[in-house]
Amino acid sequence: MITVLQAFGLSTDSVVEPITSGIINSTWKVKSPRGNYILQRINDHVFANPEDIHENIAAIAQYLKKNYQHYLFPAPILSLEGSELVKIPGKGYHRLFPFIAGTHTINVVENNHQAFEAAEQFGRFTAYLGGFDITKLKVTIPHFHDLTFRYKQFLESIQKGNPQRVKEEQSLINRLVKLDYLVKQYEAITKNPAFKKRVTHHDTKISNVLFNEENNAVCIIDLDTLMPGYFISDVGDMMRTYLCPVSENEEDISKIIVRPSFYYAIVEGYYKEMKNELTAVEKNHFFYAAQFMIYMQAIRFLTDYFNDDKYYQVLYQNHNLVRAINQTVLLERLMDHEVEFKKVIL
Repeated sequence: MITVLQAFGLSTDSVVEPITSGIINSTWKVKSPRGNYILQRINDHVFANPEDIHENIAAIAQYLKKNYQHYLFPAPILSLEGSELVKIPGKGYHRLFPFIAGTHTINVVENNHQAFEAAEQFGRFTAYLGGFDITKLKVTIPHFHDLTFRYKQFLESIQKGNPQRVKEEQSLINRLVKLDYLVKQYEAITKNPAFKKRVTHHDTKISNVLFNEENNAVCIIDLDTLMPGYFISDVGDMMRTYLCPVSENEEDISKIIVRPSFYYAIVEGYYKEMKNELTAVEKNHFFYAAQFMIYMQAIRFLTDYFNDDKYYQVLYQNHNLVRAINQTVLLERLMDHEVEFKKVIL
């Protein structure tokens, strides 16, 4: 850690505190005599080409600075050698961000206002970038939200994964395979010209939004998965992570519920910024967005469990299984509201 701090010109006696909310990258808050910062180590097993991430961020930062100077976009801080990325042999790639004073993150959405504010921020980000040429963006994780690809991985893990784990979870497999029509619906979307590819964040959990002391959203953070994508990715991930009062790590399924008012807040907040960007067909797919993302995450967690936990960080042996069950239950409880939620067409 000392070598990393030195690379960015920070005092070696800086206080470094881990931030444990993420499951891909490692993150710390750095308190130094020069100020406070956010330090991250990029998981280069997940992000095979970290340089691509920063090419994307630089391109977006330049566009926003030119067209929306008032927009708060926390860009990485350059190292002493003038690079956004510092590679430490044996310890991977690191980057440093400014810590925005007077802001904080939250891990679980507590009220409708927070859901609305976050959805508005992610919608504004995509709307502002409506004129950006998405062909300039690098794909940082191939097939990241490609449900066809993820479903194929799921089926392969059933055939080639840990046989004991697969055998024990046949009931859960059956519950998820019965919902494969969601994959077919996704495939129809990819062929429909009414669905547009835009600049998409792809990781819209609430911890990727900074809030001020008045509990209003200030900006979005964590742009590693910034790529061309469909709106269902951003809206769907908000639905997946905001609707339920407990996280994907909750083992007690009785606590997994869907809060309708939060669904309405997400739709209203995102639509406020994106109403002139979305097509009529897209506006009718908010409910599918929720199904799409929760289903995909359920099969991804179970796939990783069958593959002996090679992708997601786990804290105990059955952690990915708990996550997969959690997301399957959340999807089933979401679908109990299908008629009600599908009436919300703006």
